Amino acid sequence: MRFAALATDYDGTIAHDGIVDDETIAALERVKTAGYKLLLVTGRVLPELLEVCPRVDLFDRAVVENGAVLYTPATRDTRVLAEPPPPRFATRLHERGVTPIGTGYVIVATFVPHEKTVAATIAESGLPLEVIMNKDAVMVLPRGIDKAFGLNAALAELQLPAERVIGIGDAENDAPFLRRCGYSVAVANALPDLKQAVHHVTTSARGAGVVEFVEQLLRDPDSLVQLSFR
Repeated sequence: MRFAALATDYDGTIAHDGIVDDETIAALERVKTAGYKLLLVTGRVLPELLEVCPRVDLFDRAVVENGAVLYTPATRDTRVLAEPPPPRFATRLHERGVTPIGTGYVIVATFVPHEKTVAATIAESGLPLEVIMNKDAVMVLPRGIDKAFGLNAALAELQLPAERVIGIGDAENDAPFLRRCGYSVAVANALPDLKQAVHHVTTSARGAGVVEFVEQLLRDPDSLVQLSFR
């Protein structure tokens, strides 16, 4: 099967400490020039992403807020894919001492060690929400909203089947969208459980791992089935 798109996580995958280096950007440019679609799949909120990522324009679609929002860089169109929690939910978290609290169109987020307080607040509220962990980040989203959900929306717009997409990531919140892809990759710094669940693990970490994989992909796209399975 010939793949048609590369979908990548941001933090910990193409970015290190929020920054994408020149070598990784150059590799993504080569993917684009070779005719592949590029999709970004991240937990970041859109204004923050636009501030830290200088080449969002390379991507055909950006799935942000861990699947709750879909952004088209070429047109700057933003589609909100789910209903946000009521404002009282974030207020209640603040009252319980949860800080900092970040919000987007849909997502409500904080950090470890507040995950138990967040889960208890959800249970108390009776709202159809769930906690999604991203290493030390604690994200609250409506039930069923994850990176796979957002990826599905992006692929529907691009009229691409998930089987023709290569996915690459590093953390537990990447697992749902990687399972949807026809081929899945973890960078060397990925969590151990994720490494066990993908088709291939790079030998290099973060952006260098992405560059490593891109070089293999562009050199011999038909060789993916020969890459190491973990």
